[in-house]
Amino acid sequence: MTINIIIGIIMILSFLGLAWYCVKGYNLMIGFFIMAGFWTILALVGNAISPVDSMQGKDIIDVLTYVYADGPAGYAKSILVNVFFGAFFGRILIETGIAATLIRKVVELGGDKPRITMSLLCIVTAVIFMSMTGIGPVISIAVIVLPIMLSLGIPSPIALFSFMGSIMAGIFGNIVNFKQYQAIYEGFNSAAASYTYSDWFQTGLIGMVVSLVVVLTVSNVMMNKKAAHAWAATTTNNNENAPAISWISVILPVVGVVAFDLPIILGFILSGIYAVITTGKFKGTYADICRFFAKLFTDGAIDVAPMIGFLLTLAMFNNAATFAAPYFTAILGNFVPHSALILCIVFAVLTPLGFFRGPMNLVGCGTAILAVVISTLPNAPVEFLYPLFAITTVCPQHLDITQSWVAWGLGYTKVSSKDYMKMSIPTGWVIGVILCAIVYLLYGGLM
Repeated sequence: MTINIIIGIIMILSFLGLAWYCVKGYNLMIGFFIMAGFWTILALVGNAISPVDSMQGKDIIDVLTYVYADGPAGYAKSILVNVFFGAFFGRILIETGIAATLIRKVVELGGDKPRITMSLLCIVTAVIFMSMTGIGPVISIAVIVLPIMLSLGIPSPIALFSFMGSIMAGIFGNIVNFKQYQAIYEGFNSAAASYTYSDWFQTGLIGMVVSLVVVLTVSNVMMNKKAAHAWAATTTNNNENAPAISWISVILPVVGVVAFDLPIILGFILSGIYAVITTGKFKGTYADICRFFAKLFTDGAIDVAPMIGFLLTLAMFNNAATFAAPYFTAILGNFVPHSALILCIVFAVLTPLGFFRGPMNLVGCGTAILAVVISTLPNAPVEFLYPLFAITTVCPQHLDITQSWVAWGLGYTKVSSKDYMKMSIPTGWVIGVILCAIVYLLYGGLM
């Protein structure tokens, strides 16, 4: 046991080093690759001295295969295809003008009332990002929405915060993100395979509504009468409105999965075809149509390309964390609460540690904590535990300055990270507290 504690301490120190690495904004793909290798080596050394159950029956090649081959391959099988087709669908919403049309209609509805227009824009943005994914679609929407807000006199820090907060709200209901976090959870508990998007949908929808309410409340409280830069109200060259019949394309993938149990990829494809047909873009020869769809898929793939390498090395890190779990458990296992109420309180209090890809963030350092919690509470219901980790991942990560599109937005609007974080971190914490309380009320009885 002594060697397990020593290796556990080393791993915890490296864990803190990874958190510092993330905060400094260094390349995450390289960081997770290095950490996967370091933890694998430590686990192999520890097992050679004092064998652990996680490596029972495995030789060195088996361990390396599990980390460096099975990890990325499994992730590609379950996640990357969803990411690519989600980005493809996002490109369709942009190229057909559906997203821009919805935004223009919202501006017409809100008129010259900044608070109303900001609220409507945030609601529409949240709904759009229940299906869209990737930095490309975010930027494509941002260069329409942000100038509109700024032209209405909304201060740039508030405009940026409310826009990014509305994307975060939409991610709670985003199918692709759900599948991503589910795959991470499933790597440590196979029971997660039977936990579907339909099971998550109620919690995700609640998360979306609560997030929107809190973000808009903070934005309205922070607003003042000082005018912002007089930016143009729109920056899109395509001012043709998409037909009203096409607007439902935005939510069709979600409807297909929740109401009809359609595979998500088929949902994206059918919804995309519907959007193209109803906007009159389905025209030309067969070769023209093929080229059109091929270009959309290619553009979508480019949109998400920067995150693909990161996701694949994250999969290596996740699998390495499986072997690292016994050593973390030797140190932290006794500190994991067994009470549903205490667990929810702990997650609520520690929600800010999801910022900067910290230890409560599944798309960061959080997989090691997930491994410890699941190994300590192997019978904890997925319906209860998954939402807690999803809350401390979705909310901090998508308000975080380490998120690629937030970093882009800071440069685009010339907002300082300090002004942005004054709103984003407290808001993320408040949302986390509220949602953890709701999870306890809905699912705490299952523990």
